[in-house]
Amino acid sequence: MEKIYLSLFLGVILTLIFLSTKPSHALIDIVCNYTGVFCAAAPDDPYVTTVAGIDINHANKAGSLPEELGLLTDLSLFHINSNRFFGKIPESFKKLNLLYELDISNNQFNGGFPYVVLYLPSLKFLDIRFNQFSGSIPSQLFDLKLDALFFNNNKFQSSLPTNLGNSPVSVIVMANNGLTGCFPSSSLVKMAGTLKEIVMTNNGFTGCLKPELGALKGVNVFDVSSNELVGSLPDAIGKMESLEQLNVANNKLSGYIPESICSLPKLKNFTLSSNFFISEPSKCLKVRSKDDTKNCIPYRPFQRSPMECKAFYAHPLDCSISGCSPPRPPPPPPRMNHWP
Repeated sequence: MEKIYLSLFLGVILTLIFLSTKPSHALIDIVCNYTGVFCAAAPDDPYVTTVAGIDINHANKAGSLPEELGLLTDLSLFHINSNRFFGKIPESFKKLNLLYELDISNNQFNGGFPYVVLYLPSLKFLDIRFNQFSGSIPSQLFDLKLDALFFNNNKFQSSLPTNLGNSPVSVIVMANNGLTGCFPSSSLVKMAGTLKEIVMTNNGFTGCLKPELGALKGVNVFDVSSNELVGSLPDAIGKMESLEQLNVANNKLSGYIPESICSLPKLKNFTLSSNFFISEPSKCLKVRSKDDTKNCIPYRPFQRSPMECKAFYAHPLDCSISGCSPPRPPPPPPRMNHWP
Protein backbone atom coordinates (compact mmCIF):
# COMPACT_ATOMS: atom_id res chain seq x y z
CA MET A 1 0.00 0.00 0.00
CA GLU A 2 2.84 2.41 0.83
CA LYS A 3 4.34 1.83 -2.63
CA ILE A 4 1.00 2.80 -4.19
CA TYR A 5 0.87 6.03 -2.19
CA LEU A 6 4.46 6.84 -3.11
CA SER A 7 4.00 6.07 -6.80
CA LEU A 8 0.98 8.34 -6.95
CA PHE A 9 2.92 11.16 -5.32
CA LEU A 10 5.90 10.63 -7.60
CA GLY A 11 3.59 10.68 -10.59
CA VAL A 12 2.47 14.14 -9.61
CA ILE A 13 6.05 15.25 -9.00
CA LEU A 14 7.29 13.97 -12.36
CA THR A 15 4.48 15.76 -14.14
CA LEU A 16 5.33 18.94 -12.26
CA ILE A 17 8.97 18.63 -13.24
CA PHE A 18 8.06 18.06 -16.87
CA LEU A 19 5.90 21.14 -16.69
CA SER A 20 8.74 23.17 -15.24
CA THR A 21 11.03 22.26 -18.14
CA LYS A 22 8.57 21.94 -21.06
CA PRO A 23 5.44 23.92 -20.26
CA SER A 24 2.35 23.47 -22.39
CA HIS A 25 -1.24 24.53 -21.93
CA ALA A 26 -2.38 20.93 -21.72
CA LEU A 27 0.08 20.04 -18.95
CA ILE A 28 -0.68 23.25 -17.11
CA ASP A 29 -4.35 22.34 -17.03
CA ILE A 30 -3.61 18.82 -15.84
CA VAL A 31 -1.11 19.69 -13.15
CA CYS A 32 -2.91 22.73 -11.76
CA ASN A 33 -6.03 20.62 -11.26
CA TYR A 34 -4.24 18.13 -9.02
CA THR A 35 -5.52 18.27 -5.46
CA GLY A 36 -2.87 20.00 -3.39
CA VAL A 37 -1.11 21.72 -6.29
CA PHE A 38 -1.34 25.50 -6.60
CA CYS A 39 -0.32 27.44 -9.67
CA ALA A 40 0.33 31.10 -10.31
CA ALA A 41 2.04 33.41 -12.75
CA ALA A 42 5.80 32.96 -12.79
CA PRO A 43 7.63 35.67 -10.83
CA ASP A 44 9.78 36.55 -13.83
CA ASP A 45 7.10 36.24 -16.53
CA PRO A 46 3.41 37.01 -15.86
CA TYR A 47 2.43 35.18 -19.05
CA VAL A 48 3.80 31.84 -17.85
CA THR A 49 1.97 29.69 -15.31
CA THR A 50 4.14 27.87 -12.82
CA VAL A 51 3.75 25.63 -9.78
CA ALA A 52 3.80 27.93 -6.75
CA GLY A 53 2.72 25.59 -3.98
CA ILE A 54 2.24 21.97 -2.92
CA ASP A 55 -0.08 21.23 0.00
CA ILE A 56 -0.84 17.57 0.64
CA ASN A 57 -1.38 17.67 4.39
CA HIS A 58 -3.18 14.63 5.83
CA ALA A 59 -2.97 12.79 2.50
CA ASN A 60 -1.86 9.42 3.94
CA LYS A 61 1.20 9.29 1.68
CA ALA A 62 4.46 7.55 2.45
CA GLY A 63 7.99 7.24 1.09
CA SER A 64 10.99 9.49 0.68
CA LEU A 65 11.13 12.84 -1.09
CA PRO A 66 12.79 12.79 -4.53
CA GLU A 67 15.74 15.04 -5.31
CA GLU A 68 13.86 16.24 -8.42
CA LEU A 69 11.73 18.47 -6.19
CA GLY A 70 14.58 20.95 -6.39
CA LEU A 71 13.67 21.62 -10.02
CA LEU A 72 10.48 23.39 -8.91
CA THR A 73 12.37 26.62 -8.40
CA ASP A 74 9.25 28.82 -8.27
CA LEU A 75 7.84 26.92 -5.30
CA SER A 76 6.91 29.22 -2.43
CA LEU A 77 4.88 26.82 -0.27
CA PHE A 78 5.58 23.17 0.54
CA HIS A 79 3.21 21.56 3.07
CA ILE A 80 3.25 17.81 3.61
CA ASN A 81 2.37 17.52 7.28
CA SER A 82 0.67 14.49 8.81
CA ASN A 83 1.79 11.87 6.31
CA ARG A 84 4.34 9.04 6.56
CA PHE A 85 7.32 10.42 4.68
CA PHE A 86 10.73 9.34 5.96
CA GLY A 87 14.42 9.73 5.29
CA LYS A 88 16.15 13.06 4.69
CA ILE A 89 15.14 16.37 3.12
CA PRO A 90 16.65 16.44 -0.40
CA GLU A 91 19.82 18.51 -0.88
CA SER A 92 18.19 19.92 -4.01
CA PHE A 93 15.92 22.03 -1.77
CA LYS A 94 18.81 24.49 -1.68
CA LYS A 95 17.63 25.62 -5.11
CA LEU A 96 14.22 26.70 -3.81
CA ASN A 97 15.13 30.36 -3.38
CA LEU A 98 11.48 31.47 -3.26
CA LEU A 99 10.31 28.96 -0.67
CA TYR A 100 8.43 30.93 1.99
CA GLU A 101 6.72 28.19 4.02
CA LEU A 102 8.09 24.72 4.74
CA ASP A 103 5.95 22.35 6.80
CA ILE A 104 7.13 18.75 7.04
CA SER A 105 5.72 18.16 10.52
CA ASN A 106 4.22 14.92 11.79
CA ASN A 107 6.10 12.55 9.53
CA GLN A 108 8.97 10.10 10.07
CA PHE A 109 11.98 12.10 8.93
CA ASN A 110 15.18 11.29 10.83
CA GLY A 111 18.86 12.04 11.11
CA GLY A 112 20.44 15.28 12.20
CA PHE A 113 18.89 18.71 11.87
CA PRO A 114 17.91 19.23 8.19
CA TYR A 115 20.68 21.69 7.33
CA VAL A 116 19.27 22.29 3.86
CA VAL A 117 16.71 24.68 5.37
CA LEU A 118 19.54 27.02 6.33
CA TYR A 119 20.06 27.78 2.63
CA LEU A 120 16.54 29.05 1.92
CA PRO A 121 16.77 32.86 1.73
CA SER A 122 13.01 33.54 1.53
CA LEU A 123 11.93 31.18 4.32
CA LYS A 124 9.63 32.71 6.95
CA PHE A 125 7.72 29.71 8.34
CA LEU A 126 9.53 26.50 9.35
CA ASP A 127 7.75 23.56 10.94
CA ILE A 128 9.68 20.31 11.48
CA ARG A 129 7.92 19.16 14.68
CA PHE A 130 6.81 15.59 15.40
CA ASN A 131 9.60 13.84 13.52
CA GLN A 132 12.68 11.94 14.65
CA PHE A 133 15.40 14.49 14.07
CA SER A 134 18.24 14.27 16.57
CA GLY A 135 21.56 15.81 17.53
CA SER A 136 22.19 19.49 18.10
CA ILE A 137 20.47 22.68 16.99
CA PRO A 138 22.70 24.67 14.60
CA SER A 139 23.44 28.29 15.49
CA GLN A 140 22.68 29.37 11.90
CA LEU A 141 19.00 28.60 12.51
CA PHE A 142 18.63 31.67 14.68
CA ASP A 143 20.16 33.97 12.08
CA LEU A 144 17.39 33.15 9.59
CA LYS A 145 14.72 35.83 9.15
CA LEU A 146 11.92 33.55 10.28
CA ASP A 147 8.57 34.61 11.67
CA ALA A 148 7.54 31.22 13.09
CA LEU A 149 9.71 28.28 14.14
CA PHE A 150 8.51 24.88 15.38
CA PHE A 151 10.96 22.08 16.15
CA ASN A 152 9.19 20.50 19.10
CA ASN A 153 8.66 16.74 19.60
CA ASN A 154 11.88 15.54 18.07
CA LYS A 155 14.97 13.99 19.66
CA PHE A 156 17.32 16.97 19.76
CA GLN A 157 19.80 16.80 22.62
CA SER A 158 21.98 19.86 23.08
CA SER A 159 22.13 23.25 24.67
CA LEU A 160 20.74 26.19 22.76
CA PRO A 161 23.23 28.24 20.73
CA THR A 162 24.27 31.55 22.27
CA ASN A 163 22.85 33.49 19.31
CA LEU A 164 19.25 32.46 20.05
CA GLY A 165 18.49 36.12 20.68
CA ASN A 166 19.27 36.99 17.05
CA SER A 167 16.06 35.35 15.88
CA PRO A 168 13.24 37.70 14.81
CA VAL A 169 10.51 35.07 15.31
CA SER A 170 7.14 35.89 16.81
CA VAL A 171 6.49 32.24 17.72
CA ILE A 172 9.03 29.62 18.77
CA VAL A 173 8.09 26.16 20.04
CA MET A 174 10.87 23.80 21.13
CA ALA A 175 8.97 21.58 23.57
CA ASN A 176 9.49 17.86 24.17
CA ASN A 177 13.10 17.44 23.18
CA GLY A 178 16.25 16.83 25.22
CA LEU A 179 17.48 20.42 25.30
CA THR A 180 19.63 21.37 28.26
CA GLY A 181 21.66 24.22 29.71
CA CYS A 182 20.89 27.38 31.60
CA PHE A 183 17.53 28.97 30.94
CA PRO A 184 18.21 31.62 28.23
CA SER A 185 16.56 34.64 29.87
CA SER A 186 19.00 37.15 28.34
CA SER A 187 18.59 35.73 24.83
CA LEU A 188 14.80 35.84 25.04
CA VAL A 189 14.93 39.47 26.14
CA LYS A 190 16.84 40.31 22.95
CA MET A 191 13.80 39.01 21.05
CA ALA A 192 11.38 41.30 22.88
CA GLY A 193 10.63 43.38 19.78
CA THR A 194 8.98 40.49 17.93
CA LEU A 195 8.34 37.58 20.31
CA LYS A 196 4.70 36.68 21.08
CA GLU A 197 4.77 33.00 22.03
CA ILE A 198 7.52 30.91 23.61
CA VAL A 199 6.97 27.23 24.50
CA MET A 200 9.91 25.36 26.04
CA THR A 201 8.10 22.69 28.02
CA ASN A 202 9.51 19.24 28.84
CA ASN A 203 13.21 19.78 28.32
CA GLY A 204 16.11 19.97 30.78
CA PHE A 205 16.65 23.70 31.22
CA THR A 206 18.16 24.69 34.56
CA GLY A 207 18.72 27.84 36.59
CA CYS A 208 16.30 30.63 37.43
CA LEU A 209 13.80 32.84 35.69
CA LYS A 210 15.47 36.23 35.82
CA PRO A 211 13.82 39.63 36.43
CA GLU A 212 14.92 40.84 32.99
CA LEU A 213 12.12 38.70 31.51
CA GLY A 214 9.80 41.57 32.42
CA ALA A 215 10.97 43.23 29.20
CA LEU A 216 8.92 40.71 27.18
CA LYS A 217 5.92 43.02 27.08
CA GLY A 218 4.53 41.59 23.84
CA VAL A 219 4.58 37.92 24.85
CA ASN A 220 1.13 36.37 25.35
CA VAL A 221 2.15 32.71 25.85
CA PHE A 222 5.06 31.78 28.13
CA ASP A 223 5.36 28.06 28.85
CA VAL A 224 8.46 26.75 30.63
CA SER A 225 6.80 23.82 32.39
CA SER A 226 8.50 20.48 33.06
CA ASN A 227 12.10 21.62 33.25
CA GLU A 228 14.57 21.85 36.13
CA LEU A 229 14.07 25.50 37.06
CA VAL A 230 14.68 26.63 40.63
CA GLY A 231 14.40 29.80 42.68
CA SER A 232 11.42 32.11 42.88
CA LEU A 233 9.14 33.73 40.32
CA PRO A 234 10.44 37.25 39.77
CA ASP A 235 8.03 40.08 40.49
CA ALA A 236 9.07 41.55 37.11
CA ILE A 237 6.99 38.94 35.29
CA GLY A 238 4.12 41.19 36.32
CA LYS A 239 5.43 43.64 33.71
CA MET A 240 4.68 41.22 30.87
CA GLU A 241 1.50 43.14 30.16
CA SER A 242 0.33 41.06 27.17
CA LEU A 243 0.61 37.74 28.98
CA GLU A 244 -2.47 35.50 28.64
CA GLN A 245 -1.04 32.05 29.42
CA LEU A 246 1.71 31.42 31.98
CA ASN A 247 2.81 27.86 32.70
CA VAL A 248 5.65 27.14 35.14
CA ALA A 249 4.40 23.75 36.35
CA ASN A 250 6.60 20.75 37.13
CA ASN A 251 9.76 22.57 38.12
CA LYS A 252 11.40 23.16 41.52
CA LEU A 253 10.33 26.76 41.98
CA SER A 254 9.73 28.04 45.49
CA GLY A 255 8.86 31.05 47.63
CA TYR A 256 5.93 33.40 47.17
CA ILE A 257 3.81 34.13 44.09
CA PRO A 258 4.09 37.88 43.40
CA GLU A 259 0.74 39.67 43.34
CA SER A 260 1.88 41.59 40.26
CA ILE A 261 1.62 38.40 38.19
CA CYS A 262 -1.99 37.72 39.11
CA SER A 263 -2.77 41.39 38.48
CA LEU A 264 -1.83 41.15 34.82
CA PRO A 265 -4.82 42.51 32.87
CA LYS A 266 -4.95 39.78 30.19
CA LEU A 267 -3.94 36.72 32.22
CA LYS A 268 -6.42 33.89 31.57
CA ASN A 269 -4.44 30.77 32.45
CA PHE A 270 -1.85 30.41 35.21
CA THR A 271 -0.46 26.94 35.87
CA LEU A 272 2.00 26.63 38.77
CA SER A 273 1.35 23.07 39.94
CA SER A 274 4.05 20.62 41.08
CA ASN A 275 6.48 23.14 42.54
CA PHE A 276 7.24 24.22 46.12
CA PHE A 277 5.51 27.60 46.41
CA ILE A 278 4.45 28.47 49.95
CA SER A 279 1.97 31.30 49.38
CA GLU A 280 -0.10 33.02 46.73
CA PRO A 281 -2.12 36.23 46.98
CA SER A 282 -5.90 36.09 46.96
CA LYS A 283 -5.90 37.85 43.60
CA CYS A 284 -4.53 34.67 42.03
CA LEU A 285 -7.68 32.81 42.99
CA LYS A 286 -9.57 35.06 40.60
CA VAL A 287 -7.60 34.04 37.51
CA ARG A 288 -10.03 32.34 35.14
CA SER A 289 -8.08 29.10 34.83
CA LYS A 290 -5.50 28.29 37.49
CA ASP A 291 -3.82 25.18 38.86
CA ASP A 292 -1.82 25.53 42.08
CA THR A 293 -1.96 21.88 43.20
CA LYS A 294 1.06 19.96 44.54
CA ASN A 295 2.80 22.93 46.15
CA CYS A 296 3.32 23.83 49.81
CA ILE A 297 0.51 26.38 50.21
CA PRO A 298 -1.09 25.43 53.55
CA TYR A 299 -4.55 26.87 52.93
CA ARG A 300 -5.02 25.39 49.42
CA PRO A 301 -6.28 21.86 48.60
CA PHE A 302 -4.28 19.02 47.05
CA GLN A 303 -0.86 20.18 48.22
CA ARG A 304 2.33 18.27 48.95
CA SER A 305 2.64 16.64 52.35
CA PRO A 306 4.07 18.70 55.21
CA MET A 307 6.98 16.25 55.41
CA GLU A 308 7.86 16.74 51.74
CA CYS A 309 7.72 20.53 52.08
CA LYS A 310 9.84 20.51 55.22
CA ALA A 311 12.45 18.37 53.52
CA PHE A 312 12.67 20.71 50.56
CA TYR A 313 12.98 23.89 52.61
CA ALA A 314 15.62 22.32 54.83
CA HIS A 315 17.89 22.43 51.78
CA PRO A 316 16.30 24.96 49.39
CA LEU A 317 17.55 25.19 45.84
CA ASP A 318 18.78 28.44 44.33
CA CYS A 319 20.17 29.43 40.95
CA SER A 320 23.76 28.68 41.89
CA ILE A 321 23.07 24.96 42.21
CA SER A 322 23.09 24.61 38.42
CA GLY A 323 26.03 26.95 37.91
CA CYS A 324 23.80 29.39 36.02
CA SER A 325 24.01 32.24 38.54
CA PRO A 326 26.06 33.27 41.58
CA PRO A 327 24.62 32.25 44.96
CA ARG A 328 21.84 34.39 46.38
CA PRO A 329 19.84 34.23 49.60
CA PRO A 330 17.16 31.51 49.62
CA PRO A 331 13.49 32.48 49.88
CA PRO A 332 12.32 33.08 53.44
CA PRO A 333 11.28 29.89 55.25
CA PRO A 334 7.58 29.27 55.74
CA ARG A 335 6.00 29.58 59.14
CA MET A 336 6.62 26.27 60.80
CA ASN A 337 3.33 26.21 62.70
CA HIS A 338 1.64 25.15 59.44
CA TRP A 339 3.74 22.01 59.19
CA PRO A 340 3.76 19.86 62.31
